[in-house]
Amino acid sequence: MLVGRVCRLCAAGRSCFAAASLRPFFSSSIMAKSKFEYVRSFETDDTCLRNCYIVVRLDGRNFHKFAEQHQFAKPNDDRALGLMSRSARSVMEDLEDIIISYGQSDEFSFVFKKTSTWFKRRASKLMTHVASQFSSSYVFYWKEFFGEQPLLYPPGFDGRVVLYPSNRNLRDYLSWRQADCHINNLYNTVFWTLVQKGGLTTTQAEDRLKGTLASDKNEILFSEFDINYNNESALHRKGTALIWEKRDETVSKRMKLPNEEERDVPVTRSRRKVEAYHCDIIGDQFWEEHPDILEDDNC
Repeated sequence: MLVGRVCRLCAAGRSCFAAASLRPFFSSSIMAKSKFEYVRSFETDDTCLRNCYIVVRLDGRNFHKFAEQHQFAKPNDDRALGLMSRSARSVMEDLEDIIISYGQSDEFSFVFKKTSTWFKRRASKLMTHVASQFSSSYVFYWKEFFGEQPLLYPPGFDGRVVLYPSNRNLRDYLSWRQADCHINNLYNTVFWTLVQKGGLTTTQAEDRLKGTLASDKNEILFSEFDINYNNESALHRKGTALIWEKRDETVSKRMKLPNEEERDVPVTRSRRKVEAYHCDIIGDQFWEEHPDILEDDNC
């Protein structure tokens, strides 16, 4: 339709360029109202319920194999844990409605505030954006943590969205993830100590730990290897919580003051930055020290 009009105008002796630029968006607006638009009715409404915290949790896909092929240190590789936290920080800096994120091993949970309207609260949009930003950041910052060790193939992360209506629900969720961190890390610490220092095979170590309680595992570490589990790195035992905090930052700014020559003047300003904590988030102390994380349950 537009082409025919252009040709007629050209035939009349006018400029083809001028004719084509008369209505540059005419064609696309017609296409947007095509007969095929009905297919949009098949889309599912996945808007998240209002007044609920939106949690997006990512888990590494087949990371046992990924860790083996990239020779991660056992039971914990600080490079890999650092890269996970750096990737999570990148997500928070991109989506500022995330009030806290918590990660351990190959997983990270991101909590959007109750009043967030990012992506119109569509679960699919939130999940895919977090997953893609995290995955691309993992690849982008790989060399920062692993140096010249090559990334053999792209990592994958699957995600899910869960809603929590109250502060108690959200805290219980984060407590669950930190308890999981403790359980898994204690087991892995004892398991790999039996293998690396005790000379057992992986099968023998697994048999040795069958049916043991946390107290039994602590006793094995202390009595046989003189290791006090409570002295192990808090990063490994507690995981990583990332939150926003205000920090005063002083910079030099070139200014011209009245009746003076131009010179550098120190200027202090407050900025929000993502800070990492490796501490207990199950008890009340962390939340009392950071009361601005949670919103009013009556909002």
